[in-house]
Amino acid sequence: MAPVGDNVVVSKMKLEKMLSMKGGKGEASYVNNSQAQAQHARSMLHLLRETLDGVKLNSPEVPFVVADLGCSCGSNTIYMIDVIIKHMTKRYEAIGYEQLPEFSVFFSDLPSNDFNTLFQLLPPYGGGSMEECLASNSHRSYFAAGVPGSFYRRLFPAKSINVFYSAFSLHWLSQVPDIVLDKRSTAYNKGRIFIHGANESTANAYKMQFQSDLAGFLRSRSKEMKRGGSMFLVCLGRTSLDPTDQGGAGLLFGTHFQDAWDDLVQEGLITSEKRDNFNIPVFAPSLYDFKEVVEADGSFIINKLDVFRGGSPLVVNQPDDEAEIGRALANSCRSISGVLVDAHIGDQLSEELFYRVEHRASSQAKELLEQLQFFHIVASLSLA
Repeated sequence: MAPVGDNVVVSKMKLEKMLSMKGGKGEASYVNNSQAQAQHARSMLHLLRETLDGVKLNSPEVPFVVADLGCSCGSNTIYMIDVIIKHMTKRYEAIGYEQLPEFSVFFSDLPSNDFNTLFQLLPPYGGGSMEECLASNSHRSYFAAGVPGSFYRRLFPAKSINVFYSAFSLHWLSQVPDIVLDKRSTAYNKGRIFIHGANESTANAYKMQFQSDLAGFLRSRSKEMKRGGSMFLVCLGRTSLDPTDQGGAGLLFGTHFQDAWDDLVQEGLITSEKRDNFNIPVFAPSLYDFKEVVEADGSFIINKLDVFRGGSPLVVNQPDDEAEIGRALANSCRSISGVLVDAHIGDQLSEELFYRVEHRASSQAKELLEQLQFFHIVASLSLA
C-alpha cells in the first residue's frame, strides 16, 4: 500500500495490476457485501437459461467449457456456474446421450483478484454457510481453474469456449482516460472523483474509453468462442441518454462518496489536487452505447439486449435503522473501490474517508433506500 500522503496516479497497467474487489472475509470484503449482486443475478436466471438453450450441443466426447469473466472472489460466481452446468447437463440428458461431456470451468479476473478466497469456497472445500451453491453434498461436477488477466485482451486459445458468462464487470474500464487527468484538457474532471454530473467532455472521454474497451472484449471473445457457443453479459447500465447522468452508479459514487472526499480536502487532510487525481474507472452505458459497439464490431449477433431493473445495491436487515443503512453504503463502496482508495491515499486516510461516507449516508438513510436503484444492461450474444 502507498504510504499516507503519497499520491498514486494510476496508469492503465497499474490499474490492471491493482484493481480488484476487496478480498478476504472481513466486514468490508466483497464476500460479505455482494448479496445485492446475488439477488440481481438470480432475478435474471430466466434470461441466462434462454441463452443456454441456444448453445449448440457437441459430441459428449468433447469437453464442454465455460468461462466466467470478472468472477471476483465471492460465492456468486460458484452459484451461477452451478446453474449453467446443471442446465447444460439437463439438455444433454434430454436428447438421450448415454454419457455426459466432461465440464471444465475457467474462473477469470485480474491478477490482483483474491483467487485464494474463491478457491476456498469451491465445492467440496467450501463451508456450509454460502447458500445454495454449497449444497449439502458439496459435489462439484466440473474441473476448475483460475485464469488471471484482463478480459479486454485474449485469455484463451482459439475456438475453445462454449459459454462465456460475465456479470457486473464490463462497466469497469481498463483505465481512467488520460485526458480526464490532464489539467490542460477540457475533459479534466476538476473537483470530482466520478463522471456523474461532470461536463460533457469528461463524460464523452469515459464513453469513448468504454466503447474502445468493449470492442477489444468482443474481438477477443470472437476468436475464443466455439462455433455454436453463446455469451451472456450483464453490466451496470443507465436509462438516461445523457452520459453525465450515471443513474445508480452516480448516486453510489457521486453523492456521499464524493462529499466525503470533499470533507478531507476542506479539513486539510488531502489537497484538492490529490482528490482530482482520483477517478472511479466505471462507466454505466446506455442501451444505445452498448448496441453501437456490438453492431460496429460485427462479430456477434444480438439475440437479446435489454435494460433490466436490478434494484438497490444495499441489503439491510432493518430498513428503519439509519446506522445500518449508512454502514451498508460505506461497506458497499469500500468492497468495490477500497483497494484503489487505499493505494491512492493510504490506509489511515482511507479509514477516515469511509467513516465520513458512513456518517453522511446515515443522515439521509431513508432517501438512500428509496432512490438508490441499479439498472443493468443484459446481453445475449452468439457468433455471427
